Amino acid sequence: MSRVYNFSAGPAVLPEEVLREAAEEMLDYQGSGMSVMEMSHRSKVYEKIIKTAEADLRELMKIPDNYKVLFLQGGASQQFAMIPMNLMKNKKAAYIVTGQWAKKAFQEGQNYGEAVKVASSEDETFSYIPDCSNLDIPEDADYVYICENNTIYGTKYKTLPNTKGHTLVADVSSCFLSEPVDVSKYGIIYGGVQKNIGPAGVVIVIIREDLITEDTLPGTPTMLKYKTHADAESLYNTPPAYGIYICGKVFQWLKKQGGLDAMKARNEEKAKILYDFLDSSTMFKGTVRKEDRSLMNVPFVTGNKDLDAKFVKEAEAAGFVNLKGHRTVGGMRASIYNAMPKEGVEKLVAFMKKFEEEN
Repeated sequence: MSRVYNFSAGPAVLPEEVLREAAEEMLDYQGSGMSVMEMSHRSKVYEKIIKTAEADLRELMKIPDNYKVLFLQGGASQQFAMIPMNLMKNKKAAYIVTGQWAKKAFQEGQNYGEAVKVASSEDETFSYIPDCSNLDIPEDADYVYICENNTIYGTKYKTLPNTKGHTLVADVSSCFLSEPVDVSKYGIIYGGVQKNIGPAGVVIVIIREDLITEDTLPGTPTMLKYKTHADAESLYNTPPAYGIYICGKVFQWLKKQGGLDAMKARNEEKAKILYDFLDSSTMFKGTVRKEDRSLMNVPFVTGNKDLDAKFVKEAEAAGFVNLKGHRTVGGMRASIYNAMPKEGVEKLVAFMKKFEEEN
């Protein structure tokens, strides 16, 4: 069985080299006589795995010393509650709603205080990023929340919002490690790893130390306090140990590729191949305003539902899988994360050209 080109939005394609390495170590990790799946998270061997993973991530992202890296569970969706529980001191926060996940975070925030929607692109099915240069942010807002890359709708902030001095919190699940970032611009930058970094089950939270306090909302569970995990260096309880080990391998793979500058250049090159075709095609159209296009998630349509369905079916038969768009947008979506080779995008475009000629 040969490997398919997997365009899934997540869980998504992982580097083949990482999978092969993990397979070789499955029964015996570096002479320990056991799999990482079986080893105690309190062992010296595992301690080295998680510490190395954190050090490599810090190096890749140039994370400042006054930020903690936490490997947690519960996915990005659990952060929708954990963030207000830990940060809503004034019981007020500003949310910019640019897609389904930002909307869910905004709705969750309403359970803990006054969540204020300061901008939204829902009026045009989230197909653009609103102008965030001069928003009406409440003076006493505890933070400004964004979802930086919108997996479903294929949009990405090219400029961070002007938060007017307020703490910026960003969900970067689907653009994590796809390009360099200035971590110091964020109070919290976090994401689920199952799109660009590892298997489902791990969420990485990078949080500025002054935001980690005992002073959480009354009733916040011990497990949902950042301080619990920061003090215990992500080992308060049993972490998703195997998932973290795979993430660590991906960090090493990224370093070998030349780091985040190299990934950005590669991702821009891959996305250009697909967007250039969409812009020249008479059948296929991209759904996002050009200046807000994501490098990771590319939604497109033919304008005809039956034709869309035919395309998805024939693409799958040809080895291009998981191209069906999200139900809220319809059409197709190609997620072209770090581990998707350029050749996968080139072959997809060749297939689309052929499909266009035949239909």
